[in-house]
Amino acid sequence: MDSRVAFRAFGVDVYWYGVLIAGGLLAAAVWMSRREKRLGLEKDTAIDLLLWTLPAAIIGARVYYVAFSWDMFRGNLGAILDIRSGGLAVFGGIIAGFLCIFIYSRVKKVPLYALLDLAAPSLALGQAVGRWGNFANGEAYGRAVAREWMRFFPFAVHIQEDGLWHYATFFYESAWCLLTAVSLGVAEKKGIIRRRGDVFWWYLALYGAERAFVEGLRTDSLYLFGARVSQLVSAGILCAACGVFAARAIRRKGRRAAAYLAGCACALLSPWCGGGIWTAGLLALALLCAMAAYRHSGQKGGEAA
Repeated sequence: MDSRVAFRAFGVDVYWYGVLIAGGLLAAAVWMSRREKRLGLEKDTAIDLLLWTLPAAIIGARVYYVAFSWDMFRGNLGAILDIRSGGLAVFGGIIAGFLCIFIYSRVKKVPLYALLDLAAPSLALGQAVGRWGNFANGEAYGRAVAREWMRFFPFAVHIQEDGLWHYATFFYESAWCLLTAVSLGVAEKKGIIRRRGDVFWWYLALYGAERAFVEGLRTDSLYLFGARVSQLVSAGILCAACGVFAARAIRRKGRRAAAYLAGCACALLSPWCGGGIWTAGLLALALLCAMAAYRHSGQKGGEAA
């Protein structure tokens, strides 16, 4: 049996990829349900929201992947519907999911930021679990590791197809997303983050910084005009987070615009450094600028958005 197959059900192969993606969704759903009361939302809001967003996120993830990999599907349109073996782009799912949350908030008359704060850390937890589906499929790994002493897991992963050790980029993202989920959950519970919407924006800042760096190490990136699409999107959302924190700081304090400008500049430059030490340094500076802007933006005055 193919090592990617977890089991057979009614004559159909069920892949580890699908099992792990489903496991990530389940983990996210459980945590969302446990947090909805703390955010002042009605019981079962999490389940209701998931019923809206999951189909949209799956469709968005597939459309995003197909759109930037069109040459793979041009001659076989039927393959577009086959997602069991992979081919879901995280950013496509995030974009579609958040658009769906926006529509849900308007239809149900629920504060948008409350819903986004509910979804963001749970999404990070789901990503942490779901990324292991890439491991099961033998995909989403990085460049070959040149130094022999670095050829060990979790720093690197052995790929059977070419017999080489590659950067374990799927693991880097899984570990970072788990750390992000835990950090945001603790910060929210301890009252470190209190203003509505900040959990969501910190998720975008942290994930954007991580993905912009890790994407530069991968060998299967999607490209647009010679640039890695995910790096461009990551830099954009990191800039957006820096901008929100700085705008709040300016509105409340009348200063710290420099933190915004520096953070945006670092984030925008990072995709062009190839995922090396310069990319890491620029992204670290962008995060520090976001933290500086956030520190001076104040913690009071929750927004109902």
